[in-house]
This record gives sequence, structure tokens and C-alpha cells, in this order.
Amino acid sequence: MNNTLRWGIIGTGSIARKCAEAFPEVDGAELAGVASRARHTADRFGEEFGIPRRYASYQALADDREIDIVYIATPHPFHCENTLMCLEAGKHVLCEKPFAINAAEAEQMINCARRHNRFLMEAMWTRFIPAVVEIRAEIERGTIGEARMFFGNFGFRTAFDPASRLFDPALGGGALLDIGVYPISFASMLFGEPAGVTGLAQPGKTGIDEQAGIVIKYAKGEVALLSCAVSTDLPDDARICGTEGNIYIPERCWRPTRYSIKQEGKEESREIPIKGNGYNYQIDEVQRRVRAGEIESAILPLEETLTIMRTMDELRRQWGVAYPGEGR
Repeated sequence: MNNTLRWGIIGTGSIARKCAEAFPEVDGAELAGVASRARHTADRFGEEFGIPRRYASYQALADDREIDIVYIATPHPFHCENTLMCLEAGKHVLCEKPFAINAAEAEQMINCARRHNRFLMEAMWTRFIPAVVEIRAEIERGTIGEARMFFGNFGFRTAFDPASRLFDPALGGGALLDIGVYPISFASMLFGEPAGVTGLAQPGKTGIDEQAGIVIKYAKGEVALLSCAVSTDLPDDARICGTEGNIYIPERCWRPTRYSIKQEGKEESREIPIKGNGYNYQIDEVQRRVRAGEIESAILPLEETLTIMRTMDELRRQWGVAYPGEGR
């Protein structure tokens, strides 16, 4: 493997486009291939982003020895099979969130990566945004004392369409997997593995969760209160409350560029700009780990991703939300 790592993208949807747009910001990364189920779609995507290798099947990309790392950008239900395919072909993998449909699939993916000694990480890009990295450092420095509670909201209103991936159970639809995973992952970053989780969800016409409120308790008594929705506009903000102050992210908590620290009635704002569109930071993380010969990220370990999947499994069990083929 030379100094430049060659990437391939499986899928050509909106998330794939955002990832492709980020590559010019990453040193030593070449976006070398793109695969679609139709050659003309891969060609169109390749022309737009200057990608030389285009494939009419996902397997063809996985089998190409000139590709080192694959970014999986297909719909949720295909993450597991696409990831397994690439790992078994010897590729390192960055898989879009949610990592899988459920924890059973996530375990298969993790076991496969370890068996083949290949890098694997969930593409939870928020974890690597500079402001979030600094917020985590603030917590570790004890800036607000001991962090005790987290409030996180992420939701939007979109027109109901039973064929849309947001509403179609066959595509892993619902608020939880698509955007609820963001505040759940943020809380996990702060507090670790849950000691208990509960929540209430509003079911939609197609049986998926359109909006939900979630409460998670952690080992030392910390609590996270979270909301997510695809049918209701939410403030998209977050607050971390500690024994000596709190940290507030006023907007776009999944991609923040500013936050404030409030202590003893005084509030100080901090601005931390983002380079590019923000997806470049997770690409950087993958590159560093692969070059170091590591097979997972210490910032987002595979066991933590598995715990997050188990948390969402339990919430869906409580709500009676299941996807085709899960065997529930």
C-alpha cells in the first residue's frame, strides 16, 4: 500500500455525494472508484466527481485490488451485506450510520472485520467535528465539573411518502435509526453504556416511528433525555449539564460550529469553524488508523457502536417497531 489510500464508494445517493465532496480536503486520500447497481448511474457520479473507476455492481468494486477502503452509502438494510462483502474481499470499511438494522447484524460485521484483520468503523461523522472534539475535551478537563445530564434533540418535518426510505419499513424507515442515532451516540460518548432505557414513540401509517422521546440512565446515575422526529420540527440543539456549569450547543448539534459554556450566571461563547463540509474529519480518522495498522477507532470503538445498536433494538422492542426479515 503506497502513501495514498484509494477509496471506493458503494452507493450514489445524497450521503454518497456529501462524502465525495469531502475528499479534496483530505491529504493522501484518493476517491478512485464508485459502484452503483446501474453503470450509467456510476458513470454520471464518476463524471461529476472525477472518479476514474466506475462499476455496475457492488461486488466488482469490492473485488478491485486497486481499492483500499470502501465507504458504504447504501440504505440501512444493505449495510450488513455490503460491509461483509467488502471485508471478505480484503477491504477496510467505513459504514454509514446507522451501522446496521440491528445488533445481530452489527455483531456479524464486527466479527468479520476482526477475523479478516480489517479496519471497520461506523460513519458517525459528528464524533469527529472539531467543536465536538473540543466539547469532549472540556468535559474531560472538568470545565463543568461532573457531567450529569444530557439533553439532545434532532428532528424535522417531511411530507409523508410511504415509498420514501424515511417511512418504508423495508428500507429501515423511522426517526430512530435515521436521526435518533445522533443524540443516542452523543450521550454514549459522554456517559458510556446505558444501565436502562425507555421511551415512547408515535407510530406512523406504515408502522415506523415518526417521532419519539427517549430517556436513558447510565451507571453513575447520569441521565439523557432525547427526542427525534421525521414528522415534527425540533430545535436540533443539545445541552450537557454538570455539577459546576453547562455546555450548550444552540443549533445543528450534529454539525456544530459553536457552543457556549455557562457558569455562575456568566456565559462564554466559542466558535470553532469546520473545514470543508465536515465529512472529511471521519475520513481523516480512518486514514490515520489504517496507516497505523489498527482495525478500529479509539474515538468510536466497535463495542460502543454495538452498544448503541442494542439500545436502539431495545427501544424498537418497546415500541413494537420491526423491519422485514428480522425474525421478530
